[in-house]
Amino acid sequence: MIDILVIYTLVFQLLIYKKMRSNHKGNIVEQVTKILTGIILLFTILGCNTKNMNNDFSKNLKPNIIYILADDLGYGDLSLTGQVKFSTPNIDKLSKDGIFFTQHYSGSTVCAPSRSSLMTGQHTGHTFIRGNKEVQPEGQYPLDSSIVTVAELLKSGGYVTGAFGKWGLGYPSSEGEPNNQGFDEFYGFNCQRFGHNYYPPHLWHNQTKEVLKENQGQNIEIYAPDIIHEQAISFLEKNKDTTFFMYYPSIIPHAELLAPEKYIEKYRGKLLPEKKYKGVDNNYVELKENKYQKDGGYSAQAEPHATFAAMIHLLDEQVGEIRKKVEDLGIAENTIIIFTSDNGPHQEGGADPIYFNSNSIFKGYKRDLYEGGIRVPLIAYWPENIKANSTSDHISAFWDFLPTACEIAQIKTPQKIDGISFLPELIGGKQRNHEYLYWEFMEQGGKQAVRFGDWKGIRLNMSNMAKAPIELYNLTSDVAEQNNIAAENPEIVEKIVEIMEREHTYSEEFSFGYEEN
Repeated sequence: MIDILVIYTLVFQLLIYKKMRSNHKGNIVEQVTKILTGIILLFTILGCNTKNMNNDFSKNLKPNIIYILADDLGYGDLSLTGQVKFSTPNIDKLSKDGIFFTQHYSGSTVCAPSRSSLMTGQHTGHTFIRGNKEVQPEGQYPLDSSIVTVAELLKSGGYVTGAFGKWGLGYPSSEGEPNNQGFDEFYGFNCQRFGHNYYPPHLWHNQTKEVLKENQGQNIEIYAPDIIHEQAISFLEKNKDTTFFMYYPSIIPHAELLAPEKYIEKYRGKLLPEKKYKGVDNNYVELKENKYQKDGGYSAQAEPHATFAAMIHLLDEQVGEIRKKVEDLGIAENTIIIFTSDNGPHQEGGADPIYFNSNSIFKGYKRDLYEGGIRVPLIAYWPENIKANSTSDHISAFWDFLPTACEIAQIKTPQKIDGISFLPELIGGKQRNHEYLYWEFMEQGGKQAVRFGDWKGIRLNMSNMAKAPIELYNLTSDVAEQNNIAAENPEIVEKIVEIMEREHTYSEEFSFGYEEN
């Protein structure tokens, strides 16, 4: 741009000289003044264009991407979505300074398939991992080496990639572990079953098992979310001068109810009545004396309400610290932060989603394909690119993240995916819409669901009846899915059945339980 300005300056100098020579009898001062005014105006226009170019991410550095994934956080577990028992000021501020999607959906209604959908850009009728299939002694059924993940794609585009939290897509040393699926650095729980425990005996740093001596035996001293968070902050500091993708799959507020005392005391006695949860310990005194079981069972908890609020408090604090770190490093305007949850609220380990109204106005919980099990909050924050305090009713899902990330990173999007980039929606462009969304779930008898415009179709108990009847709801007039109107709308039901049959593809490892052709 400087070279262009120099050229324009020389040109105008020649024009001034020529004008003075050809019109020497006129008012030279007046003529020069007019020409200089034109130069100033031109430079102003060029300056504005320069500013616009700097704000246009496609002509600037590739933006950093931070994706924060809460674990089992319900749509109603944020104060911005109606939570009144506690507040989430940092997450609320992220939304106020960015955009909130009111109709965003998780990849599935449980951990592993939801994360597989996120990583592969495919819905659960196509994605490789479709259920929580455990592997002993540690880990889950792995992603295949042929699978292309969003981390691999971003890495190919020059991004440094890191994952910090819970993985769940391949046991240690398998093809599915994070370092074999595109992540340069991983720190946290490889196994989602081990992630049931907040004071684990070990975590993984890449392929190294990092033993936590302070948590050995019956001791509980190191709270895993704390040290995982420290590693994530360190990743940001180390890569502030590069382009990075940080995936932050927190384990909060998944299942087991445990938090450091300094957080619990903030809510003690304020969320009554408490209902004690016995857990695997079956003895609250033993828990207080630091006797603790770490094999995946949920610990006892005498104050489940206060502890749940404390855990969300910590999660909110950590989200705030990530944002502050990005700002302190001077990279906020070139970093997009996304916050969401992997599925709806759970009812395990002493959790009380009814007390907290965790699923908001929606029907269903984790393991349901009703709205309460799969509709999740989505917030995106990107200064100078996303309009502050905005909302979107664009219908989107986890499998949209991969093409969105590819478009942000200016790399080619793979062909065989189900996602549509929602980058235009983020930055005020023209957004393409889904014709429909599809889910399937292998547990509890087998389930399918389709979101088709304002219509939502659900099929249950497929293991016993492959052609089970369809429940049909109109989400515009019945977002709580209370009135099944399938009988009155046979043509819509037929369309939904057609989508279900087309979008389900056979998986040798994950099936509904009946013989498929």
